[in-house]
Amino acid sequence: MTEDGSQALADVLSLLDLEKIEEDIFRGASQTHRLARVFGGQVLGQALAAASRTVDPSRICHSFHAYFLRAGDPKLPILYEVDRARDGKSFTARRVVAIQHGRQIFNFAASYQLIEPGFEHQFEMPDVPPPEALADEGEARRQEAETFPSPFREWAARARPFETRPVILEPLGDRTPRAPYDHVWFRAAGRVPNDLTVAQALLAYASDMSLLRTSLLPHGKGILSAVQMASLDHAMWFHRPFSFDDWLLYAQDSPSASGARGFSRGSVFTRDGKLVASVAQEGLIRPRGGDIANVS
Repeated sequence: MTEDGSQALADVLSLLDLEKIEEDIFRGASQTHRLARVFGGQVLGQALAAASRTVDPSRICHSFHAYFLRAGDPKLPILYEVDRARDGKSFTARRVVAIQHGRQIFNFAASYQLIEPGFEHQFEMPDVPPPEALADEGEARRQEAETFPSPFREWAARARPFETRPVILEPLGDRTPRAPYDHVWFRAAGRVPNDLTVAQALLAYASDMSLLRTSLLPHGKGILSAVQMASLDHAMWFHRPFSFDDWLLYAQDSPSASGARGFSRGSVFTRDGKLVASVAQEGLIRPRGGDIANVS
């Protein structure tokens, strides 16, 4: 873990520590290095952090569902308005609206539950090589940076808040098509507070980093290909408590793509095989210029 990575992680944790400006109204800063729009994971993490600030600490988030309505402006902070929809005996519900320029850019609904025992089962973790046997993606991208278009060279050189080690490390542009399954080990590039609420917001942030790209795998395309990409909606379920003390495995697949939209799912496992979260997302994967031959 590098010192620069630790600082990048600290910057993300600072973004998730929202400013309270009124009862149930919070303000979140944006990442100033973004060129065109706010990173979707930032808005997911901040909305979850805002909702959690209004919930009794005895209840933890078990799921959220969100829609991205407009691109966020990275030059401005984002206002988060929380609606205390319900406080029941076992469950709590919150709705959050994110606002910029006086308009909704994102809406979000989360549910919280008192911790209680119940039936237990889960899928097995995929059998993949351990992170120690795989190459560091950040280092690989820095070595390739000179081959990237200008805006991406800066991106490749920038320190990241997470270390990532994909089981299959591929080019970011056109590549050989393969089945829509991807597995990435990741861990925080520094210390994360021992607070489940913070860990959940940080995992929400991380969950948007690579999921949509899985839907491009059968078409031999990547983020540097001639494809317009944007998250449309995002849902997440937290199954068990977890921490960022060790590597986590993000197992991703894409059951379908159609209508210029890709649908992807993700499962997050601890190193010892505990399933801690599930994710689902649909996003825009539109061939630039309308030439479907470019992505078939």
